[in-house]
Amino acid sequence: MILSKTPYRISFFGGGTDYPSWFKTNKGKVLSATIDKYIYLSARKLPPYFNYKHRIVWSKVENVNKTTDINHNVVREMLKNFKIQNGLEIHYQGDLPARSGMGSSSSFVVGLMNTLLCQKKIKISKLNLAKKSIFFEQKILNEVVGMQDQISASFGGFNKILIEKNGAFKIKNFKIDNKIKKLNKNLLLLFTGIYRTANEIAGQYVTDLKIKKKNEMNEISFQVDEAVNLLKNNDFDNFGKLLNEGWKLKKSLSKVISNKKIDDLYNFSIQNGALGGKLLGAGGGGFMLLYMPEHKQKKFLKKIKKITKVPFNFKDEGSSIILNKKL
Repeated sequence: MILSKTPYRISFFGGGTDYPSWFKTNKGKVLSATIDKYIYLSARKLPPYFNYKHRIVWSKVENVNKTTDINHNVVREMLKNFKIQNGLEIHYQGDLPARSGMGSSSSFVVGLMNTLLCQKKIKISKLNLAKKSIFFEQKILNEVVGMQDQISASFGGFNKILIEKNGAFKIKNFKIDNKIKKLNKNLLLLFTGIYRTANEIAGQYVTDLKIKKKNEMNEISFQVDEAVNLLKNNDFDNFGKLLNEGWKLKKSLSKVISNKKIDDLYNFSIQNGALGGKLLGAGGGGFMLLYMPEHKQKKFLKKIKKITKVPFNFKDEGSSIILNKKL
């Protein structure tokens, strides 16, 4: 049995510049970090005495004889792409819900690819894992997705990601030291309870970013460097305020990015001590990240008891194989 562990990520600044529709003309730049919440994927060869060839366990249980009959899009297409002939049993478990802005779709792709390659006894570097995952989502699945999620899930860590016009990328890693841990303490992660599909939300506005929203996107890109400078100077409160400015810019890209429920929660948070924040992912729902000084959080959380808070810590680890054993 092979078992992989792949992190979710939080994106702070630069979201949208990692889409091909933008970086192929203007380059991309993102500041993001992985956290101690994970997707777990296991795979084992299915013994031949079952009356089905493949068993896929996710929010559904699929027992099928043909790869083409698998409903789970990623599993079906990856098994086809890897030309896996042996029967497999694949189980998925996640610490956080899917379709929630935490990069879960790409974490699933990265984790499954890592698992299946290990099952085939093929070693792969973090760089190639990220590249192959990006290619798989964009070219095999034909999804409207960027690059930052696959890179974060593969490498892990608190990173500034630079993307060239040809899609090549470089990573500047920031050590998760006491400085970053202090930032961590001033952040709240809240689940809005709204599920959405990033591919569908992003597909409504990313295709014309370089034409209709060039000024806004240039500012979104510039904020990455500004945020890095604030972190270097321990200016966490202004980092939080910059999140607020970034959220305003992101909302200006499309009406589908936010809605009344999200706006009401965000505005209430600002009124009760938050200096800034944002909806994570493409928008429309999922998790909201807030920067709120630690001493104000307890009183605020008492006022929003119906909203789920998710404690988290930044982590350096990317996708890894944590079990490789014959059963």
